[in-house]
Amino acid sequence: MNSVTPRDHPLPGPPGPVHGTWEPRPAARWEDGFLSGNGRHGALVFGDPDDDRVVVTHHTLVRPNGGEHARPPELAAGLRALQDRLLAGDLTAAEGFTDGRPLQWVQPFHPAFQTRLRRPPADRTGYRRAVDFATGETTAEYTAGHGDRTSRVFVSRADDVIVQYVTGRDLTLDLTLDHRLPGAPAGLAVGHGTLLTPEGAVLTLRARYPDSDRAYTGVTVLAVTGGRVSLAAPGARVEGADAVLLLTRVHRHTGEADVTEETRALRALLAQRSYEDLLDRHTAQHRTAYERVTLDLGGDAAERALPGSELLERPPGAALLERLFAAGRYHLLSASGLFPPRLTGLWTGDWDTAWAGAFTTDANVNLQTASAAAAALPEVTEALASLIHGQLPDWRENARAIFGARGVVAPPHTDGESGLTYHFSREYPLHLWTAGADWLLGPLVDHDDTRGERDPRTAAALAEVAAFYEDFLTRTDEHGRLVVVPSYSPENRPTGGSWGALNAAMDLSAARHALLTAAAYHPADAARLRALADRLPAHRTNADGALAEWAWPGLDDTYDHRHLSHLYAVWPLDEINPYDTPDLAAAAHRALALRGAENDSAHGHLHHALVAARLRDGERAAHALGQVLDGDFFHASLMSAHYPHRDVYNADAAHTLPGVLIEMLVQSTPDRLVLLPALPAAYRQGRLRGVRTRFGAEIDLTWNPDGATAVIRPTRSHRVDVRTSSGAQPLDLVAGEDHVLRLEAW
Repeated sequence: MNSVTPRDHPLPGPPGPVHGTWEPRPAARWEDGFLSGNGRHGALVFGDPDDDRVVVTHHTLVRPNGGEHARPPELAAGLRALQDRLLAGDLTAAEGFTDGRPLQWVQPFHPAFQTRLRRPPADRTGYRRAVDFATGETTAEYTAGHGDRTSRVFVSRADDVIVQYVTGRDLTLDLTLDHRLPGAPAGLAVGHGTLLTPEGAVLTLRARYPDSDRAYTGVTVLAVTGGRVSLAAPGARVEGADAVLLLTRVHRHTGEADVTEETRALRALLAQRSYEDLLDRHTAQHRTAYERVTLDLGGDAAERALPGSELLERPPGAALLERLFAAGRYHLLSASGLFPPRLTGLWTGDWDTAWAGAFTTDANVNLQTASAAAAALPEVTEALASLIHGQLPDWRENARAIFGARGVVAPPHTDGESGLTYHFSREYPLHLWTAGADWLLGPLVDHDDTRGERDPRTAAALAEVAAFYEDFLTRTDEHGRLVVVPSYSPENRPTGGSWGALNAAMDLSAARHALLTAAAYHPADAARLRALADRLPAHRTNADGALAEWAWPGLDDTYDHRHLSHLYAVWPLDEINPYDTPDLAAAAHRALALRGAENDSAHGHLHHALVAARLRDGERAAHALGQVLDGDFFHASLMSAHYPHRDVYNADAAHTLPGVLIEMLVQSTPDRLVLLPALPAAYRQGRLRGVRTRFGAEIDLTWNPDGATAVIRPTRSHRVDVRTSSGAQPLDLVAGEDHVLRLEAW
């Protein structure tokens, strides 16, 4: 490994990857519809010329189901008795630690309605629909009758509005706002309104949920160029137009929505901006974020030109990984704003969303957002921060009601509206899980490390997590070590015990990390918090030589499970790594090798890949990634599924995959840089540009069979330990001075 003068190292072969995808046919299923979003509103676009449908979504759209009134169980008075029983050897005692309620799901996420532009059927040629990841614009183009027709859709970050622009000669179409989507409740009370305006029309749809005072209202304003507009209940008819421009917003509310004010605002936007103006305003924000990081694996030019569905049918290669990296980055950015992505990102075409389309915090939202700092997407981190800080009062209530403690405890599931813990059952005692706050705050800490400044909101939240542990960690074992009791390892059960147990490895690591991180942010409390962390027990290695999921006698591992909670110390933390703790790293690697895939969940495979990358096992990481690439997990939209064969629409694979690839190529801590730790043999050349590190540098990495070059652009002066396959060396970085490392062999 040598320092050299900066110079370009271009890849041989064709131009770079394609930052978009396309299809030669309209979407027949909503899952295949192309996606656009601004982190608040979402648009799912079918691209059918005869029935141009755009499903409208919004992060706040959740259906009342009783969850809006649910509270955490009042169990604190019985906590000490439960702890006594568990410590005395009653390993099923936690099954009775409940108030007897049935399982209550959080309020389920749902779509609002679809805008529909129906046209008389006509013969068409040259059809193509596409989405441009750099702009967020979807297009459908074709030739019919009198000439070319185009439909363009995007969701504006600048103006928070869904924009659709249809052009063509002598356009005739019927426009409606249609709530009749799969799974829509029969008792949904829907009212439509249409008002003609000088520029076109205003359409409204108001839907009140069954047995609730809550509702949502959508407003679409229509402007036409040429032609005429008339009423055509429940919408409007356009005849003889050259262009049609639609602006749509939706709001969830209690009581009556101010339709007049929303109409005024949208009409004013129409009067001030053309379609191109609106697109330019949006693109200035979206493109800047999307293009910060790119990945080029030297994909085949012919494969890069293929439609996404055809590329997915071929054996996985560089062109597919390039496109999935780009698509995952695009979808993650587009789903992040008001909140981070849900289980379905920001999109669904069906009211019956699996697992309520929630924010599931014991793996899913965590995996989806984990790459935000390294992938230079502070928009994602801020979206996660918005969810966390908006729910801290509820997290305090969880800590008080269940544990009788100060501080905060995060819920395992949230609909975005409530942060209270009420989703739990005997088989899923998620109310016992205490590690969630540490995991959720992790990306915020990473972001602070990356930019070299500490957000006071993050500091305050960390102090509250530490306060919880100070109150909760009071019981000890026979050796005087603290015991995390009760303890839960999502979503697994030990052999020889029940789900609610003692000293789950994840809980030990989370408590230790939370206390030490809070100490780093709060020097005045550091000695006390570090002393408490030091009293936690070490991890246990079991009889198989594997890191044990529970560090408690009699609780043996259950290996065939989709979650890898027990390896939290390896990823996303750095408590266990091959450099500082080689023996524990070996035990963790053994635990990873023994872990089954259970039900083939995408998040399980990619979590496996992330842990393998941290342990420098490139072939294991590649195999886990290959399970997803070979398992038919991706729709034509390049959004993913939870299970193989595109079963259950779910964003875990789509949003996590870019982070997996980054971890295989570059890893960092505040004091360490690891280059090419888990490069699989199949990808012997490439370029990763713009990745950020936790010591405040931007890195461009280029590699080929002859070696690799890393251009490091530090924003602050710091000494780091550089790790490569050749070994380790210290590197002194000076703010503002580029440094280039050349790896001669790796």
